Amino acid sequence: MSTSTRNPIESLRDMENSRIGLYVVLLFGIVFYLFPMETAVMTMFKTQTEFVETVPFAPPSPDGFTLGALMTAWNTLRPGLINSMLMAIPATIFSAMAGSLAAYGLTTISWRGQVAVFSIVLAGIFIPYQAVLVPLAQFWYQILPDLMNGFVNTAFGFITGGNWTYPIRSGYMQLLQLSITHAAYGTPMCTLLFRSYYKGISDEMIEAARLDGATAFSIYKNIILPLSLPMFAVTLIYQFTQVYNDLLFALVLVNEPASQVATQRLAALTGGVVQSFNTTMAGAIVAALPTLLVYIFFGEQFAKGVAE
Repeated sequence: MSTSTRNPIESLRDMENSRIGLYVVLLFGIVFYLFPMETAVMTMFKTQTEFVETVPFAPPSPDGFTLGALMTAWNTLRPGLINSMLMAIPATIFSAMAGSLAAYGLTTISWRGQVAVFSIVLAGIFIPYQAVLVPLAQFWYQILPDLMNGFVNTAFGFITGGNWTYPIRSGYMQLLQLSITHAAYGTPMCTLLFRSYYKGISDEMIEAARLDGATAFSIYKNIILPLSLPMFAVTLIYQFTQVYNDLLFALVLVNEPASQVATQRLAALTGGVVQSFNTTMAGAIVAALPTLLVYIFFGEQFAKGVAE
């Protein structure tokens, strides 16, 4: 019985061929995913006439190059970008912190009714936005103002003069309402993500801390919170993307033009009978910049959190 040994040169050649094939597949994937972005960038720098006369992905000619669409989109979206940041950043931070604390209480602390509470929290993930639009609008525009007006004017009537009015039409108040809504709606998903992460934390370490006399809060502060940084990166990026890109809640809760967020101004920019495709593409790129920068700067932390 003879044994045949493979030529090392042939093995190296097969490895090189497989590596070349892998690079070809990766290059195809990169081109496939970046092609729409390249088309949008090329269209953004074209005049309307240049866009009509050339293919979308081709670069503009010297005579067809313009920055007018980009400037128009920036001037239109700039107030909305600021409003989106004022609304999205607090909502993202609050929902991540609330989700972490809730997951800690539902994972590492045993108490009666824990499963039922987690089931209620989990059910909040599956409630569609459209199902809560009417009660949400009624709460912010009718129920809460009536309660606040009645409470303040009754309890502090001698100070307010009995004519205090809830600032429902205030632009910043509408942004606050939108931020609170997103924070409440995003907390169940953040809770689920943190709970799955906390399930992998060693029980022995927490038990040792309890034997040393550590309270539930000190365990969370000194052990759980430092270990949660990778998952905080995941939830912050995920929640910020969801909140920033939302349009439905913004259309319902924000009706003051000065308080409109980026998605509202982008929708207004793309509307009209005659479509200006270069301005539309420029607006889409400008509106996507915050989320794109978040993934660029925190992508490594996001990958670590997902891997763990």
